[in-house]
Amino acid sequence: MVVLGIFLLLASAGQAQVSVHLNIGTPPLWGPAGYSNVRYYYLPDVEAYYDVQSSMFIYFEGRSWVRRSYLQSRYKNYDLYTGYKVVMKDYHGEAPYYNHREYRTLYAKGYRGPSQRTIGDRSKRGTENQRTYRQSNQVNRGRGNVIDKNDKRGDNSYNRRGDVKSIIKRDNDKKEKNDRGRDKVYDKKR
Repeated sequence: MVVLGIFLLLASAGQAQVSVHLNIGTPPLWGPAGYSNVRYYYLPDVEAYYDVQSSMFIYFEGRSWVRRSYLQSRYKNYDLYTGYKVVMKDYHGEAPYYNHREYRTLYAKGYRGPSQRTIGDRSKRGTENQRTYRQSNQVNRGRGNVIDKNDKRGDNSYNRRGDVKSIIKRDNDKKEKNDRGRDKVYDKKR
C-alpha cells in the first residue's frame, strides 16, 4: 500500500499541466474593443487588412498584396478611430485576402455594422496637438514631418516636399539671368 501511495503521489506531482497561451499581439488603440484574441481586421473603407500580430497593413498594390506599417498615401487622412473594422474571428491563416472578393462584396466601402468602441481614446486633434496626433497615428507612423509639410500643398509657396519656395528669389534670379543674357547680346551688336 505504501509503495502504491508513493507511486500515486509521484505520478500526480509529475503530471504536467498543459496550458496554451496564445499571444497574438497587442491590438492598436484604434482597434475594436472586446476582440483581444483576433489576428486580423478588414477595413472596408480602404479595402485593406490589418494584422494585429505583426502590426502591419495588408493591401493590394500594383499586382500583388503587400504588408506595410502604413496605409497607401491616398489614405493619409483616413481616420482609423472612426472607420469601421470588420473583425475576422473565424480566419486563422496567413493570407486574409484569400477571400477578398467575398469580403469586398459583403462589406463594401462605407459599410457600417453594429456600433464599435475603440480600445483607446484618440489623441486630441487641436491645433497644438495636431502634429503629435499625426505622428502617433498608425497610418502616418514614420511619416509625420512629410504629412505636416504636405498639408501646405495648396499653398503655392511650398514645393512638393513641403519646403518653402522663395518665389521672389526665384523670380529675381530668372530676371537677373535674362538681363545678363540681354547685356551680352547688346554688347555683341555694338
